[in-house]
Amino acid sequence: MRGWLAARSLSRGLPMPVADSGGWRVDTGSEAERRRYVFADAGPGLTRLLATITEPRVFVKLCADAATYGALLPAGWAITDANGMMVTDAVVGAQPLPAGYRLTVDSAGDVTHAVITAPDGGQAASGYAAALDGIFVYDRIVTDEAHRRRGLGRALMATLGARRPAHARQVLTATAMGEALYATLGWRRYTAYTTATLA
Repeated sequence: MRGWLAARSLSRGLPMPVADSGGWRVDTGSEAERRRYVFADAGPGLTRLLATITEPRVFVKLCADAATYGALLPAGWAITDANGMMVTDAVVGAQPLPAGYRLTVDSAGDVTHAVITAPDGGQAASGYAAALDGIFVYDRIVTDEAHRRRGLGRALMATLGARRPAHARQVLTATAMGEALYATLGWRRYTAYTTATLA
């Protein structure tokens, strides 16, 4: 979990996670999210932390399903997302793009950004990947709704995956819809991953 969170922070240009309350804290500092906490499991540190947070836009994430996490939340808190963390040992080979689509890849250090452009010049799909300390994360993988079911997501993942260092563990988080897609590419659920914040 810590390795995934650190690589995700690298991908997004955020500070590295620090140990806090039995989990990890990332000081995101954006207008939408001031801080995030991530816990691999529930413990007394999580309970104490939830009781002390009084400000909005602080997100506390736990590797548990929504029902389990919801039962732990104090009054005033609400589940915002119930996703899954996934891993795979699969390697996806290069995938062809439909006619007229174009793929560009930029790298800065251990972070890779891939964009697929549609025939009309608009962005059809994009995603990031980052490698750090034996973890390779796929991040912000998005295909525009108008361009889905054309193999763009598969091509994007294959392109990013080609940058993975040998033996680095592949990790991502996904919505329920995303999990179904990634399962067809050989991914499997590692754990539930649920987010809560003050309502």
